[in-house]
Amino acid sequence: MEKMSPESEQNYSLEESDLFMNAQELDYASRKGKGVKNHSRWRKVRKQLRSNLLLIATLTGVLLGVGFGFAARRLNLTQEQIVYLSFPGELFMRALKMIVLPLIASSIIVGLAGMDAKLSGKLGLRAIMYYMTTTILAIAMGLIMAVTIQPGGSTHVNDTIATEGDHHQPTNAADSFFDLLRNMFPDNIIEATFKQYKTDRVVVLHAEANLTDDNSTTIQSVKLVGNYNDGTNILGIITFCAIFGIFLGKVGRPGKTVVKFFVGFNEVIMRMVNFIMWCSPVGITFLIAGKIAEVEDLEDIMTKLGLYVATVLTATLLHGFVVLPTIYFVTTRKSPFKFIAGMSQSLLTAWATASSSATLPITFKCMEEKNKVDKRVTRFMLPVGATVNMDGGAVYEGVSALFIAQMQGYPITFGTMLTISATATASSVGAAGVPHGVLVTIMVVLQACGLPVTDIPLLLAVDWLLDRFRTMVNVFGDAVGAGVVAHLSRKELEASDNAEEELGSGVMESKSTIAKSEEQIIVIDSISVV
Repeated sequence: MEKMSPESEQNYSLEESDLFMNAQELDYASRKGKGVKNHSRWRKVRKQLRSNLLLIATLTGVLLGVGFGFAARRLNLTQEQIVYLSFPGELFMRALKMIVLPLIASSIIVGLAGMDAKLSGKLGLRAIMYYMTTTILAIAMGLIMAVTIQPGGSTHVNDTIATEGDHHQPTNAADSFFDLLRNMFPDNIIEATFKQYKTDRVVVLHAEANLTDDNSTTIQSVKLVGNYNDGTNILGIITFCAIFGIFLGKVGRPGKTVVKFFVGFNEVIMRMVNFIMWCSPVGITFLIAGKIAEVEDLEDIMTKLGLYVATVLTATLLHGFVVLPTIYFVTTRKSPFKFIAGMSQSLLTAWATASSSATLPITFKCMEEKNKVDKRVTRFMLPVGATVNMDGGAVYEGVSALFIAQMQGYPITFGTMLTISATATASSVGAAGVPHGVLVTIMVVLQACGLPVTDIPLLLAVDWLLDRFRTMVNVFGDAVGAGVVAHLSRKELEASDNAEEELGSGVMESKSTIAKSEEQIIVIDSISVV
């Protein structure tokens, strides 16, 4: 074996050293790379947590509210103590309702003032087609589930519950429709902010004396009396603001100052909404706790009406989270799961407050910031949808009407189904977007079918729970409608944007041309002076 020279030994040791150092460096680099990857992974997790912090806090508030509510039931709190318990939730609801009116007014005016009449007409037509389609599908879903499950066939209730509804005034479908049109065009827009018109049927008795004997006969007649009841006439305000916004857009240059005012006003309102949203976890906790604590005989009610509750919930959730996502996917070819995730904050708030009108400010934020839907579409469709699109209410009306018919042994024919469908479709439009608002419209459906309205208090016993789920579906239906219409109108919206850009560039070119011509005039004047 040849002996290495001292030079080669030194070179060999240097190469070995280099290899050893390279291995160390590689190990350090790999560990550093893993550290960088872990750091970037944690940074992504922190970013996700930060962006969904409000959603996590709201969900925690819902769970805490349910827990506190059932714990409060064990303490047998008095009515006064329950009011104190739900007081923070009451303040939260008041704050949401306070912001609804200025939000609707500024959103609709700003949205329609920035559109041409042709674009707003197409948006309106597509919105109406969507609302009618989903309402009919919702009623059909409710009828199919009620016929399949037969919730009224096994329900037996005592007479004390069913006789509480004798004080309800009779309601007519034609009166409700005409009141809808009257409220669309209020005679006083200021009064519409706190009053809405309603026609009542008053029974008048006339006594007529007989000439032949001393006896008198009593003649009964019905008189229509119009009254203004407490409550914001949202439909009238939407109509006025829509007309105002369309004509403001047609005015042109003189109306720019007014448009700027409403744009700034809308920006301030949205910042207020953002502040109220961060208060929602606390408000929702006490709102739910107080509602669960005040329900009497919860176990007994759920035992008697459990099948009815299961039918309504099944039909509502199937329509909300199967039918509507399918419509969204078929129309837009986008993932409905991502859309639902973007709406989660709004859906939780809708479930907690049971009011689509009160949830409207948060729906705006979710649609525009999370789901990136065009503001011109959301500002037009969401306020209108909160008033005229009630998918959850339509499902509820279909199931409830058949439930009462089955319970009373009323024969259910195809004609009965058509009557329920037509009346529920008409009455669900313009139903109040407030808690238990659909109970007013269910009276119209029952009377159209010849069913007794005395069973409505029976529905009221579980409506505190069902109202939350149908409000959630109402809000989600409005959001899906805005997403679908925005997708179908994307070409018109892009054309409107391009027209505005060309107009802006033309104005800039004309200004630069005028400036150049003024400079030339100044130069010519200076030469002539010289």
